[in-house]
Amino acid sequence: MAIPDVPLVNTKGVHQAVFLRAIIEMETDTGLVGIGESYGGARALNGLRRAADGLIGLDPFHLNELRQRVEAALPDSGGINAPTMLTQHQVVDTTYSAFEIPLLDIQGKHLNRPLCDLLGGAVRDRVGFGAYLFYKFAKPADQPGEDMFGEVMTPDALLAEARSLVDTYGFKSFKLKGGVLDPDLEIETMRKLREAFPHAPLRIDPMGAWRVPTALRVCDAIGDILEYLEDPVRGMDAMAELSAQTDVLLSTNLVVVEFEQILEALEKDAVQIILSDHHYWRGATGARHLGEVCRAARLGVSMHSNTHLGVSLAAMVHVAAATPNLTYDCDTHYPWTAHDVIKGGKLPIVEGAVAVPVGAGLGVALDQDAVAEFHALYVAEGLRDREDTDEMLKYVPDYVRVVPRW
Repeated sequence: MAIPDVPLVNTKGVHQAVFLRAIIEMETDTGLVGIGESYGGARALNGLRRAADGLIGLDPFHLNELRQRVEAALPDSGGINAPTMLTQHQVVDTTYSAFEIPLLDIQGKHLNRPLCDLLGGAVRDRVGFGAYLFYKFAKPADQPGEDMFGEVMTPDALLAEARSLVDTYGFKSFKLKGGVLDPDLEIETMRKLREAFPHAPLRIDPMGAWRVPTALRVCDAIGDILEYLEDPVRGMDAMAELSAQTDVLLSTNLVVVEFEQILEALEKDAVQIILSDHHYWRGATGARHLGEVCRAARLGVSMHSNTHLGVSLAAMVHVAAATPNLTYDCDTHYPWTAHDVIKGGKLPIVEGAVAVPVGAGLGVALDQDAVAEFHALYVAEGLRDREDTDEMLKYVPDYVRVVPRW
């Protein structure tokens, strides 16, 4: 499916006119149907399609066999991300994860229990989310969907965006996607946020846009107001170099995205917080396991977001509810889209939190008319991969992607 997006800016470019998602439905011989949502880019779809036929006859409770069948279908399959992305996710991991959620949905429906019960049970009935703040361009008139906030490319405009999101959703914490403006302007933005919201946890994520000396300067300037600093510099060694020189907590969803990388991060003391995501941390069970590994390693756990819809958000909420040491507000792009594919409309965010969906399995169902609508848009738009860097040239013709930039 293709869903209208808005031109949110990051250090490698800008969001395209639509974002791509895949909806997965798995049906049992007893008539139960499990649903899931995952990435919709070409490499991810190729992995799903290559693995699908090999899952016929699989017992929905046999998740180890699911992994074996996916690996057998995708030998030496490599990563899903385009070269312009700043990290890599493995096709076997994202494919396994995409099919695991529908199987857990089936399990929950068969047992008449919510998905979080399959992960050990909920330790909270509401999951907190932070306001995800972006600098952005105004949406061109020829793109599908409506714009939000117009152009937001100054500290004052970003503060107005934050106030609006708080008024609408009641968010109590904030994350700024940085690495876009000069670091001094982003420091100014964070200071304005602190002045306007004196008690709110604050984070900034430059996506590796800064070199170590720049990151240290930012830490000196605003480290005392940050809950944590996400991926300020690029690569494990640069993160370790920075970590050795600052007391600011460092988090990542770029340098630690697989279990094997946790060991290197610990050896180098490169990060103190790892961001979970069931889409590539080997599904909901893998994300829950990540929480236990981080507990044992004395690392914090937060939760990453990609541009997603309500099926994905429901899965995130179940995972977060069943992860005891996930004590930070989670990330979500959910307020940035007016659309969804679940019956009853979008999941409500109230006072900055989403209630664990009530009902068996995921607790949400597909609106098939909406699925058909956004599949038709996928066909019409013709976009098959995310390319933020190419999209940036439409707004800044002389743009050159440089990471790190400052």
